[in-house]
Amino acid sequence: MHLNPYGADAVLLAVDLISRPPATPVELAEICEENRVDSSLIRERKATQADLAAVRVALAEWLEVADATDDQTRVDLMNAMLAKYTEHPRLTNHAGDGWHVHYRPDNVPVGRLVATLISTGTALHLAGRGITRLGRCATEGCSNVYADLSRTGRQRYCSPACANRDAVRRHRAKQA
Repeated sequence: MHLNPYGADAVLLAVDLISRPPATPVELAEICEENRVDSSLIRERKATQADLAAVRVALAEWLEVADATDDQTRVDLMNAMLAKYTEHPRLTNHAGDGWHVHYRPDNVPVGRLVATLISTGTALHLAGRGITRLGRCATEGCSNVYADLSRTGRQRYCSPACANRDAVRRHRAKQA
């Protein structure tokens, strides 16, 4: 069975890279591998400073998508990322591990690979789950991002800790 590298895993990769920005190419590779990006691809290509810089640019663009205040702006920004980082979809069996779809050429550097994954994965996430399922934490003072993978589509917080903190704050405000 193949994991869909362009599905929820790619959106969570973007959230993780935003939450824990890598300072070195080695850290970039480690975060990618922790998020189930094919480790052989990351190791073969050896992330460089240029890859790290490319990922930072893609993440800045991704944050604009997450921060968009209306659907059309979010769609326009997402389409710009797709135009910049993806190519026509094509079937591939590059590792002999089964046919699957790529939205990039086979031999791209790590930075472009990550940018393609997060842009395509986010577009599929927004199209499949809902255009509003990306945002910033609703807890006052927290600016973390989240990707809403919930069944109900009502996530407003980056973590259960922030949700609990906000619930306690609201409860105390009622009691006062």
